[in-house]
Amino acid sequence: MFVTKKHIPRRTFLKGAGVTVALPFLEAMLPAQTPLRETAAATTKRFVGIWHPHGAAPGYWSPAQEGSNFEFSFITKPLEPFRDRVVLISGLDIPEANPTLEEPGGDHARGAVLLSGVRPRRNAVAPYLGPTIDQLIAQKYGQDTLLSSIQLGVEDTGNFGNCNWGYSCAYSNSISWPDATTPLPTEVNPRVAFERLFGDGASPEERVTGRKQSASILDSVTRELAVFKKNLGTADKNRLDSYTENVREIERRIQIAMGGSVKEPSEEVPFGLPESKHVHFRLMYDLMALAFEGDITRSATLMLGRDLTGVSFPESGFNGGWHGSSHHGDKPENIANYAKMNRYHVQNLAYFCEKLRNIPEGDGTVLDHVLIYKGSNMGNSHRHAHEKCPVILVGGIDGTYKGNRHFVYPDTTDQSVRKAANMLLSVLHLYGIERESIGASTQALEIA
Repeated sequence: MFVTKKHIPRRTFLKGAGVTVALPFLEAMLPAQTPLRETAAATTKRFVGIWHPHGAAPGYWSPAQEGSNFEFSFITKPLEPFRDRVVLISGLDIPEANPTLEEPGGDHARGAVLLSGVRPRRNAVAPYLGPTIDQLIAQKYGQDTLLSSIQLGVEDTGNFGNCNWGYSCAYSNSISWPDATTPLPTEVNPRVAFERLFGDGASPEERVTGRKQSASILDSVTRELAVFKKNLGTADKNRLDSYTENVREIERRIQIAMGGSVKEPSEEVPFGLPESKHVHFRLMYDLMALAFEGDITRSATLMLGRDLTGVSFPESGFNGGWHGSSHHGDKPENIANYAKMNRYHVQNLAYFCEKLRNIPEGDGTVLDHVLIYKGSNMGNSHRHAHEKCPVILVGGIDGTYKGNRHFVYPDTTDQSVRKAANMLLSVLHLYGIERESIGASTQALEIA
């Protein structure tokens, strides 16, 4: 792809009162007669880490076939349209989440192990974990973006019964840690998350006033947007129009969702959380897609719930509470119902993948330049088993990472090999981060 006119810098922003609007990739950002890969507008690697509590229904997650051209399982079936970008891994264990004789209990207090591979410390003076892979990736790829990373969720932080057995609530309230002692806060309010993406240091009073208005955040850059578009080609004008319409639509949906919030508003945050969890999930996925399209950030995490949460998802076809349903008693009917809940969350992931696949970038799409890791620190939650934990990887990273693969690590495999921490080390290597270890890893897995 080439252009012949003077190019626009990739890091171009439109600024208004308390607003900074990052722009999507445009052809005008390419220097004349220069290949994309040699420019500052070149596509870059991105990462998403998605954590869900309570494992997966046994017998419904892992496909029956290993290797390529496997048949998707009941739970993973929604990802079939993205087969060429999907890698599933069965049989990985997370022993760092296991209780020990010295530190018994606390199975629902160690969610932060997912991206760190580090065993949380019990009864520590202060929480201590270790850097998570999303933050190591952010440190390498997020230094010239507005936000080095974002941390999203759908349930408020606090004690849901999970800050027990002497473990700090930090281990279950955050899965993103830049270092051993700093858990990053998880933002659960879609409106506040939206403002983080497009805000520009406005005062609390200005933010409160803005939230109470029905006008779009883009209204403050209307003039700048019109002037900017004058010198763009037709394709770029259409791309920019599509992007800004998407921003307005997501903002509109946030405003509607907040109108029926389930949390008492405050002066600083005059909107609570969306009443519908389904709407809440989709908004958070939309915000991550928007952040990637505007290159606002290149690293994101999403917590789909809290340990011991009792929330239900009627859209799944089953209305039981999450934690209670995960303790299925090994009864076939209960397991089948829990599988519906697991599949629902994969359907939401497929929704996100479709959005990324529809965002053009360079010679491909954003889905070609991201890796999404969705996992849990449990396998069979009824048994509190931190073995055979479900691992879903989706995306092309740099366009070359191959999908259509199912890796299986059977019980006969050396346990030191089938650690999920080894998979985390492999992911870092795929991003050019050549660490010798991460957490309790012993070696990299062959997943390239």
